[in-house]
Amino acid sequence: MSENKNFTGQDWQDPDDVPDLSTPEWQAIIDKVPVRRGRPPLDEPKVSTTIRLDADVLAAYRAEGPGWQTRMNDVLRLHLEREGRGR
Repeated sequence: MSENKNFTGQDWQDPDDVPDLSTPEWQAIIDKVPVRRGRPPLDEPKVSTTIRLDADVLAAYRAEGPGWQTRMNDVLRLHLEREGRGR
C-alpha cells in the first residue's frame, strides 16, 4: 500500500478480509453520511458581470498578481463606504 499520512483506517492485507459494503447494515451506515460537494453556499454570492475599464487601470491591478479582482472589488466597496452607500 502506498504511504499516506492521512490514512486512519485498517490496512487490509487480504482482500477476503475486507467487509462487504453492499450488506444492509453497511448500506444503512453509508446512507446516513451526508454528501457535501464543493464549497458551502454563500449568503450573498458574487455576481458575474462585464465591465469596461481603461487598459492602464486593468494592467495595474493585474500586475499585482493573483487576487486582482478581489482587490478591485475591495477598492470599490471602500469607495461606497466612504460615500455612505456601503453595507
